[in-house]
Amino acid sequence: MSIALERAPISLLLEKRGLDRNLDPWRDRLERVTASEVEKALSTPAGTYHIEKLLALISPAAQGFLESMAQTARDLTLQRFGRNMRLFAPLYLSSYCVNRCVYCGFNAGCSCGRVRLSVEEALEEARVVSEHGIQDLLLVSGEDKNHVSVAYLERLAQRLRHRFSFVAMEIYQLEKEAYARLFQAGVEGVTLYQETYDRDIYEKMHPSGPKADYERRLRGADDIAQAGMREVGLGVLLGLADWRTETLALAEHAHHLMKRYWQSHLSISFPRLKPAPGVSASQFPFLLEDKELVQMILALRLCFADVGFVLSTREPAFLRDHLVKLGITRMSAGSKTNPGGYQHPDEDSGQFHVDDQRLPQEVAAMLREKGLEPVWKDWDKAFL
Repeated sequence: MSIALERAPISLLLEKRGLDRNLDPWRDRLERVTASEVEKALSTPAGTYHIEKLLALISPAAQGFLESMAQTARDLTLQRFGRNMRLFAPLYLSSYCVNRCVYCGFNAGCSCGRVRLSVEEALEEARVVSEHGIQDLLLVSGEDKNHVSVAYLERLAQRLRHRFSFVAMEIYQLEKEAYARLFQAGVEGVTLYQETYDRDIYEKMHPSGPKADYERRLRGADDIAQAGMREVGLGVLLGLADWRTETLALAEHAHHLMKRYWQSHLSISFPRLKPAPGVSASQFPFLLEDKELVQMILALRLCFADVGFVLSTREPAFLRDHLVKLGITRMSAGSKTNPGGYQHPDEDSGQFHVDDQRLPQEVAAMLREKGLEPVWKDWDKAFL
């Protein structure tokens, strides 16, 4: 049987739960949640997961309990993660892509200028990042296998592993064997967004390209964990579908992975859809308000005590400043979302618009003002 036709356990679980299409029954249940059900959910031990608990905490009825949820989430995050906030920066390798994702500024149909970095050029970009003190690097690329091949990534990781304490990837999907090969080269974390768990919306948002295969995409996180990666990152692109039903599916996916791959640390990102070259946010009907993003983060923290929560510079500075104490454990700083952007900051051809333009040192100063400790270096290999 071909890989594309295989059904991953999480695929079967979402289908059984009715969380992958025809989601009106879940929306009806969310609307019927009462204040007493929210109070019952809040009385359960903080950091424990059950889908009915999460259902109550993301419901419209829970919006009146955000202050109480925030205090519990703050206490739980402090207990499990201390006052530390990991800082990282993305390094974009290529803006070429063969996929036609409707929401992405790098999609194959975009007429924007394309840039590819050689390994040496990527190393120069990394040098600029490291000069700001950041030792946690995220490699990002469109689906450009002809240039950003596994061999290219292997060569780059082997050079970067001696300069950075943690190297991760957010690129096109690979197979398990390729992930294992890159782990040996020095890559220790991989983030792979499902984008949306709603099959019908997924099909509309991904009209062509390898990424159009929903089943293959869904089994990617299992492949990443089985390859031995230290960190596995999940997320949906908030704005493609109803955030509440997406949160339920995302939580089921996270719970599935935690039960099977306890050796890998799990993280969840919260990217909201942003304008990009050729992409207007107004064409998407499910955009989140700030209050809804806060509710999602709080609800998931109250269900998952030890999962890392990641917030990018997509969000404006004032909102990031308020979210750092509400469950977030890792955030980007000084980000450039175009290849070569650190050396040529005036060129504007990024994958999406960056709202928080502050330098890493400015973000670090904000964290210290709030009683948090910016962590530039995730860990030291000398401890192994």
